[in-house]
Amino acid sequence: MVHVIATIEVAAGKRAEFLAEFRWVMPFVLAEDGCIEYAPAVDVATEIKVQLPLRPNAVTVVEKWESLPALQAHLTAPHMGEYRKRVADLVTGVSLQVLQPA
Repeated sequence: MVHVIATIEVAAGKRAEFLAEFRWVMPFVLAEDGCIEYAPAVDVATEIKVQLPLRPNAVTVVEKWESLPALQAHLTAPHMGEYRKRVADLVTGVSLQVLQPA
């Protein structure tokens, strides 16, 4: 199994619009072979001292895949190409962490 933490930076004030597009692609991704989990999350304010500062223009995507080949197939799926076109004007940056259980 592999875990993916994707951080999507969106244009100021465009997070809700981005999330609407993300929710459009979610059912397609969840139906992919090897997808275990695929969901967006946003920062929540707490009083926990070690928490990083809130990021109002970020969406974190938490993913779990059965295997690295399943993740790699996901990245080239046709619906992901369409999704990338739909969010191109909303996204200002993307970073990924691909992890395995320790």
